[in-house]
Formats: sequence, structure tokens, C-alpha cells
Amino acid sequence: MHIPTADSLTVAIEPFEDALRAAKLQSHIAYDVRDWLYVPNHYDEYRYILGTVGSRPLICIGINPSTAAPNDLDNTLKSVERIAHANGFDSFIMFNVYAQRATRPTDMDKTCNERLHRENMKAFDYVLSLYAGEHPAVWAAWGNIIELRPYLKDCLRDMTQIGLRRGARWYTSGSISKKGHPHHPLYLRKDSPLDPFDVAAYINDCL
Repeated sequence: MHIPTADSLTVAIEPFEDALRAAKLQSHIAYDVRDWLYVPNHYDEYRYILGTVGSRPLICIGINPSTAAPNDLDNTLKSVERIAHANGFDSFIMFNVYAQRATRPTDMDKTCNERLHRENMKAFDYVLSLYAGEHPAVWAAWGNIIELRPYLKDCLRDMTQIGLRRGARWYTSGSISKKGHPHHPLYLRKDSPLDPFDVAAYINDCL
């Protein structure tokens, strides 16, 4: 279990570009960088990206990262990987609305760390830029937890604007919640199909 040691405002935040450069280097890393994209490339109080390397990834958007790392996926990431493969993708990338690690979302920052958010958005833009000519597939999977902190909705709005610029196509899997939010991946069937998701309408209606 990961409980934040402190408010993220008190934590040193590595800029995304620096963390990405380090993540591409194999030296002194216990996993193969040809198979994994992990930024930062070490366990820290935050995580920008965790995923497998491929030519056609499913980019899943949760709320915040927990304990998962390369070759040590938690149950949520195992579900993401299964559903990605079941829907014809050769890889997955786990991304989050907010980058602070917390096993329990209730332990997340009470207010938004704007620097962490900016670096997280740079990471999202980078991932989409790799596949922008192919309309990258983005799976909305944050569930009702989006309502836990008011700033999460603002973070998500920024993400959707980046997705619009990069030509992303949005999907959901499973039923929409009674509150109108997309389903979290943890409790989906192994072969759950992806359905088109009108993220612009969702922003207007639910956020």
C-alpha cells in the first residue's frame, strides 16, 4: 500500500522531459526499456506514465497511480492489459488525471499541485504525439472518483483539450455509472468491448 508521505507540494518534482530522458536509458534498471515505458523510471511519490511498448497501444485514463511498476502490475493494471489485448491492441499505456500516487484516492492532495499537473499534461501530450497520425485510442476509465476532489475535473478538462488537438478517439468499456461517469476497469469482464465515448458531451453534461 502506498500512502503519500506528504502533500505533493513538499515533494521534489522531476520535470517530465528530464524523467523521460532517464526512462529511455537501460543502465541500472531492473526492467527492459525495450518492453516498458515507465516515467519516472523509479518508484516515487508520483508517476507520469506506466505502459508496455508497442505500435498500437490503448491509452487508459484513471484517476491517480498506486503501487504498480514494470513487471509488478496491480489488479487494475492487469485488467487494463487484458482488456487492451481483448480489443486488438498490442500494448497499453496507463495514464492518470492526477499523477500523485495514493492507494486510497482519499489520500490525494486536498488542493491541486499545479506544477505536478503541468508536468503530467506534458506527459499526456507526449504520449498522444507518438500516435497522433493514427488517432490514438484513449479509454476513459476514471469512474465516480472524479468527484472526489474539485480540481480533478479541471485536470480532466485540460486533458480533453490536449486530446482534441492530437486527434484522439475516446472510448469507454462497460456501463456508465448512475452519475454519468465511465466505468473503472477493475471490475470489468476479461473480454469487455470498447465503445465510442463522446467526451465533449460528457464534459458539458457531467463536469
